[in-house]
Amino acid sequence: MTNQQPEPPRTWTVAEAKARLSEILRLAEEEGPQRIGLRKPFLVVPEHQWQNHTNLEWRRRVPEPMPMGKWLVENMPRGLDFEIPRDRTSDRPIPFGDEDPGTAVEDVG
Repeated sequence: MTNQQPEPPRTWTVAEAKARLSEILRLAEEEGPQRIGLRKPFLVVPEHQWQNHTNLEWRRRVPEPMPMGKWLVENMPRGLDFEIPRDRTSDRPIPFGDEDPGTAVEDVG
């Protein structure tokens, strides 16, 4: 009884990858990710697989967004007895508030 283990994926050298790029792209689509380089390896992965992977990872980490109104209601301070100020007067000066509307500058053109 022989115990056959699957072959480890092939690692392409950079020179091979330059010479056989179209083959590597085809193999990545048909067989899965292709590894290029020994010291600093890179993977060639079809875009749809990359998008699926990154979207899944993102969804695992990020909770479903909550509408702001719902968040405000759920996180409203409770048990606090404070009075909301209703005074609408302002100490700020209103620019041009003291000018007479009848003295507007006329168009000279």
